[in-house]
Amino acid sequence: MGRTGSCFDNAVAKSFFATLTTEIGTTVWTTREEARQDVFAYLGYRTPHETRVGYRQTPTLVA
Repeated sequence: MGRTGSCFDNAVAKSFFATLTTEIGTTVWTTREEARQDVFAYLGYRTPHETRVGYRQTPTLVA
């Protein structure tokens, strides 16, 4: 994290929520539980921590 006003301030959170909004839309849920279920479905029924730890980048070989 950077300092307040830095371009790096909250960049990861903003990126996540922008992607989430794009993927599940701007749905208005009637209950918090419905929203929670949609977010967990988006994350493959894993916690955010499990998603981050399980992320593996495949190296690309350049000739």
